[in-house]
Amino acid sequence: MSADSYDLVVIGAGSGGVRAARMAATYGAKVAIVEEFRVGGTCVIRGCVPKKLYVYASRFHDMFDVASSFGWQVDASFDWPTLVANKEKEITRLESAYTANLEKPGVEIIKDRAVVTGANSVHLVGQDRDLTARYILVATGGHPYIPPIPGAELGITSNEAFDLPALPHSILIEGGGYIAVEFATIFAGLGVNTTIIYRGSRILRTFDDDMAIGLEAGLTDRGIKLIYQTTIKSLAKSGNDIVATFSDGVSAPYGAVMFATGRTPNVKGLGLEKVGVKLTAMGAIAVDAYSQSSVPSIYAVGDVTGRAALTPVAIREGWYFAETVFNNNPLAVDHSQIPTAVFADPEIGVIGLTETEAATHGDIDVYVARFRPMMNTLSTRTERMVLKLIVGANGGKVLGCHILGPGAAEMIQLVAIPLGMAATKADFDRAMALHPSAAEELVTFKAPSYTYRNGQKVGG
Repeated sequence: MSADSYDLVVIGAGSGGVRAARMAATYGAKVAIVEEFRVGGTCVIRGCVPKKLYVYASRFHDMFDVASSFGWQVDASFDWPTLVANKEKEITRLESAYTANLEKPGVEIIKDRAVVTGANSVHLVGQDRDLTARYILVATGGHPYIPPIPGAELGITSNEAFDLPALPHSILIEGGGYIAVEFATIFAGLGVNTTIIYRGSRILRTFDDDMAIGLEAGLTDRGIKLIYQTTIKSLAKSGNDIVATFSDGVSAPYGAVMFATGRTPNVKGLGLEKVGVKLTAMGAIAVDAYSQSSVPSIYAVGDVTGRAALTPVAIREGWYFAETVFNNNPLAVDHSQIPTAVFADPEIGVIGLTETEAATHGDIDVYVARFRPMMNTLSTRTERMVLKLIVGANGGKVLGCHILGPGAAEMIQLVAIPLGMAATKADFDRAMALHPSAAEELVTFKAPSYTYRNGQKVGG
C-alpha cells in the first residue's frame, strides 16, 4: 500500500468521524482523517460543550435569586471575557484529547480541505495531493442556516455567539427550536434584554404540548419576550445597533441579532454529486441503515445524513460503521429511542412519543405531575415542574416520558434504559421511590390523570 493509499479516508473530524476513524484503526485499518478546521467538530468547538458551559454560567442568576430564602446574602457581578477565556481553555483541552485518541491507534490527521473525486479517491485542496481509499466516510456535519434577507450579514449564528467581544445590551433571536431557546436562556441569564421571534405559533413545535407550554411560561417569567407568527425581513446598521424590520412592518433596534433558524448539511463543494452520491430532498446524504450511500464505497454518518442531528447519534453511527465495514459485524443504529434534552431554563428532557403522537397509536393512559421544585419552596418563585408518563392503556408499555424542570436531562438519560427494554407501567411501579426527589413521581403515579380511548380524550 502506497503512502497515499488508505483503507479508510474520513472527511470531517467531528464526533462521528473521530469515533469511526479510531474504531477502524483499532481493527487494523490504515486510516486518515481530513479536517480543515479543528479536531472535535461542532459539539466540542462551537456546540454542545461550550453551550452547556454557558448555560451553567447563566443559571447562577436563578441561584442568586433564591439564595436569600436559604439565608444567603449575595453580591455578585459577571465578567463575560472570563467566561469566554475559560471556555476556550476547556475546548482546547478537549481538542487535544480527541487528537490523542486518534493518534494512539495510528490514525493520520491531515489538516486540509478534502474533495471527493471518485468512488475511491479524495483530493486535498491545500496540498494539491490525491489520496486513494478502499472506503470513504463523509462526516462533515452541518452549519447554521442564514435566511436570504437584506442585511443578513449583520446577524450572528451559534458559531459566533460564543466569542462575541462583549455582551450586547439586547439581542433578538430568530427561531423556535432548541438552539433558539437555549441561547435565549443563556443571554437572558447573563443580563441581556432578550427577545425571541418565530414564524410559528409556539416554540418547540415538535415537542409535547406540556413541555412547550411550560418552557414558554418559564422564559416569560425570566423576562424573555416572545414574538410569534412573525419573521425578520431585513437588517440594517444604525450606529452601534442593528435595526430589524419585521414581516408586519414594525422596526426595532437591538444590540445583536442571532439566527437560530435551523442547520444545513455540509455537502457543498465536496464533489459528491459528481461521483454519483445521491442527496435527499433536504440536501443531506442519502444512506441506508448501515450508513452506506448510493456509491457502495462511500459512507456517511452524523448530521450530514439528516437523520438525528445529535452528537451521541453521530458517535453511535460512526462506531457501527466501523463494526460493519472493518470488523465483519454488521450493525444498524436504532433511531427510534433517542433521549433529547433542551438546556433552557426550565430544562427539558424527553424520550419516546408525545401525547399527540401516542393517541394516534391506540388507547393510552397519561400520568401528569405538576409541582414547585423543592429548591423554590422557601422562596416566592412560582415556577412549576412537570413530569409526564404516557403508557399503553391499562398499565401497558411506557410509550413516552417528558420532564420539565431542574435535572430533566439527567433523569431522562436513565429513563431511556427501561424504555429501551420495553418497560411497562408495572415495571416502573416496582421501583422503590427515592425521597425527596423529583424523579420519584415517575414511580409513584397511582391513577391516570386522563386517558384516550378510540382517539378521544377522557377526563383531565
